[in-house]
Amino acid sequence: MLFEHQYQFSKRMQMHDITEIVKQDINRCHIDEGIVVVYTPHTTAGITVNENADPDVVRDMINAFERAFPTEHLDYHHFEGNSHAHIKSTLFGPSQTFIIHRGQLLLGIWQGIYLCEFDGPRQRTFYVKIMEG
Repeated sequence: MLFEHQYQFSKRMQMHDITEIVKQDINRCHIDEGIVVVYTPHTTAGITVNENADPDVVRDMINAFERAFPTEHLDYHHFEGNSHAHIKSTLFGPSQTFIIHRGQLLLGIWQGIYLCEFDGPRQRTFYVKIMEG
């Protein structure tokens, strides 16, 4: 099964917790064991896993990545002016793979799945591919 989702980001850099969406997609498939791939087809967005219990973690991550790869830098040459977003996207990657075990998404107690925006505000697409096995 393949599910397509959209999310509208309102800020330049933002991380949106999509864990519940992925869990709902898994529930729709009614499978006991399998694999889930979460993928975004954008070069200035990404998918990551991190703590979703304390929102300060997301804020700290966004601030740290902006310090490491600032929005504006004299060494950037890309004509669109979003080299920082391409770099951040490359570090996060466009996809993550997860395990379904006993019908449940296998995550750590504090883990959440995030769709990350680095060049917003924009509407982004992400896909959830669920494979039984």
